[in-house]
Formats: sequence, C-alpha cells, structure tokens
Amino acid sequence: MNNGDGKVPLLAARGLTKAHGRTEALRGASVELAAGEILAVTGASGSGKSTLLHCLAGIVRPDAGAVTYAGERLDRLPERRLSELRRSDFGVVFQFGQLIPELTALDNVALPLMLAGASRGEARTRAGEWLERFGVRGQGDLRPGEMSGGQAQRTALARALVTGPRIVFADEPTGALDSLATEQVMTSLTHTARETHTAVLLITHDAQVAAYADRDIRLTDGVVAGAGVTA
Repeated sequence: MNNGDGKVPLLAARGLTKAHGRTEALRGASVELAAGEILAVTGASGSGKSTLLHCLAGIVRPDAGAVTYAGERLDRLPERRLSELRRSDFGVVFQFGQLIPELTALDNVALPLMLAGASRGEARTRAGEWLERFGVRGQGDLRPGEMSGGQAQRTALARALVTGPRIVFADEPTGALDSLATEQVMTSLTHTARETHTAVLLITHDAQVAAYADRDIRLTDGVVAGAGVTA
C-alpha cells in the first residue's frame, strides 16, 4: 500500500465500515496519511467524519476493514497496546478541548508526561515550554474555566503535542471558536506540526480551516467522495 509516490503511508485505512445501531456511519471509507502531512477531512454533519477519526486513532474498532499504522494493524491490537500508542505516538484534540477543569493549564499539559513516567518538576518545565510555544504561557496558572475558548484550545494543542506524537488527531478543533481564535489556533497548530514534522488528521466542516492543510478529502455518507490539494 502506498500513496502514489512509492512511499508507504504512516497511517492507512482500507474499506472501513462502522455502524452505530442501525445507522451506518462508515460504508467502505479509505484514507492515507503520510508522515508530516496535514490532511483535512471535510463533510457535512453526520457524514462519518468523527467516526473515521475514532477508528484511525484506535479509539473505536471498525466493524470491517483495516487500519494500519507504521506496519501494525491497529484494528487487531489489544487495548493495552492501543493505550500505549495513544500515550506515545498519538495526540488527540477535540472541539471543546476536554481539559481537566480542576487542573491549571500548566498541569493539564504536564499530565501526559507524568503518566509516561516523567517527574512532576520535569513535566511542568516541559509543559511551560509548550505553553510558551502556543502563546499561552501567561495563562499557565489559570484553570480552563478562567481562559477564553482560544486560550483553552491552544492549551489542548500543547497537551496533545507535548509527548512528541507522530500524529495529532484534531476533531473540529475550532468548531466552538470565533474567527480570530480560529486563525490563532490553526496558525499555531500548522506551524508547530511542520516544525516538528508531526502528521495531522484534521476533521472540519469549515473550508477556511481545511485550507490550512496540505490536502483535503471529502466524506459523504460514510465514503470518501473526493480529494484535492489545498496548499
């Protein structure tokens, strides 16, 4: 399996199907993501975008089809191995950030490092560096409810990238933001991803957000209906 230039993709899915009860969310979707590539997946609400992301990130298993990451079949891995990958190789950002409300921004970003075995001091130091990279170090002592939506989402991006993942899965990361915050978040995400050579799978319904990607595909009724180059 390759992406047309002879290179094996970092992440690839073939013929994915997934049903939620009687609703078919995916009906044979296929997608490839290269190392360091930013790929936007667009489509109307209910087209299966989030379900596709969840299957690709190993959060849910497809009913049929194959998901391959760096030579491993994700859809066949035990949950323990999937959990390891989500801690080390995958970063995930959701529409509302899903930061832990009781923790400060600094401790939210430090948490994945501590779960991976770093000391609290080391984790907080590295977390501060990542908050600075995303322009929110001054908000490090604030809790999520004390930050603006854009600040909270940039903190969520810092948390997703602090462990040095190979792929960031971003599910409508700007869906709850105004235009200025959207621009700040997407500029921060794309700049950092290119700097660190991190691949990004970006789920969005917004054409302006998709324009930040290298390439986009459109999902319609659970299948990939079209693809293009956006940058």
